[in-house]
Amino acid sequence: MKSETRLRTFAVVGAALLLAATTTARADDPAKILKSMTDYLGSQNTLSASFESDIEIITPELQKIQFTSSGQIKLSRPDKLRVKRTGGYSDVELVYDGKTISLYGNDAKSYMQADAPGTVDQMIAGMQSHSGLGMPGTDLILSNAFDELMATTIEGKHIGQGVIDGVECEHLAFRTPETDWQIWIEPGAKPVPRKYVITSKTVTGAPQYTLRIRDWKTDAFADADTFVFKPPAGAAKIDIDAIAMADFDELPPGTPTGAKK
Repeated sequence: MKSETRLRTFAVVGAALLLAATTTARADDPAKILKSMTDYLGSQNTLSASFESDIEIITPELQKIQFTSSGQIKLSRPDKLRVKRTGGYSDVELVYDGKTISLYGNDAKSYMQADAPGTVDQMIAGMQSHSGLGMPGTDLILSNAFDELMATTIEGKHIGQGVIDGVECEHLAFRTPETDWQIWIEPGAKPVPRKYVITSKTVTGAPQYTLRIRDWKTDAFADADTFVFKPPAGAAKIDIDAIAMADFDELPPGTPTGAKK
């Protein structure tokens, strides 16, 4: 009888351990953690945050150089966006009101505008495909962010925990054929991304793009002028072309981007 009781006890304990292991595995599923973040951000009508970005290039001499910028982003779904970014080589601002894209360069005291009726998602897609302007990190705020992030992903891992700006975060790592990317997500009721790193595997030296995001806020805009572009006094309107667009990139004009592997 004692042996039978022990067997039953072991069976119950074993089942409990198996259930706990299964629950942990599900909780640690990187895609599930990522989706909780994208679902949360996608459900917010308005968002604002501050960011710092580092972009690396590899010179023909195989020297790695990093350029750093900082800025703020304000979003009101579905069709309004304002992004300001200041770095050592550019001080620029993008304003989108659902009808027109306005790009202002403070250093050049000039601005460009283009008609683009639609949503923020459509505007970002159009900018990336037609202007050649890199906009890394904007995939995090798309309404279909999870699908975009996972579209070419072939592997994902939950690495563990990391601390970003004093906040313990879940550290996830994903792979695609051309890039490795990592993201640190704050757990809890507001699972916002705190850090995002993209590593190129097709360029010699594996340059990285790093985005650190803080001061996340929702329902932050009461001012109707937040997404209205008003050209500063003395600013000149210029035509949109490749040379003008280069002034809005995170890299200085003419910077080499490294050789393909």
